[in-house]
Amino acid sequence: MDNNHFIFKITLAFILSFSFSTFAQTDWVKWGKADYTYQINNPVEQRNYSFDLSNPGRFLLKSFANAYWLFISDVDGDNCSFSPTCSNFFIQAVERTNIMQGSLMFFDRFTRDMNIFGKVNHYPRVPGGHFFDPPSLYILDSDSINYIPPSVVVKNE
Repeated sequence: MDNNHFIFKITLAFILSFSFSTFAQTDWVKWGKADYTYQINNPVEQRNYSFDLSNPGRFLLKSFANAYWLFISDVDGDNCSFSPTCSNFFIQAVERTNIMQGSLMFFDRFTRDMNIFGKVNHYPRVPGGHFFDPPSLYILDSDSINYIPPSVVVKNE
């Protein structure tokens, strides 16, 4: 029994001394302040609130988008579960169709964004985890619709 205790103590001392020497601080690596940044990228800072005065339709579209950003999106925060976001969906839908059909597509999308049930098995995802739901899936042209199964992770449109 004494011999086993002695071997155990020697082994334990060797392991402890080896681990201290392995993880010890050396002269060429000094302890210092780490330069971590805890700032979260804010999508509000990347928005373009400027107006295009050359086209009255584009000016009206940008006015609606800016009002949505200011009164809804900025107050609610970055909580849109879809990609593209609802405001970008609105702009893309109006550009691809017209103001009336694009507005109806936006309101349909906005009501789906508020409904948290049933999304998981219906929409594919993008790598960031958001549901992929572009306006190209809602254009009323059967040749341009490209069905994507929900199990697929979409890189980009």
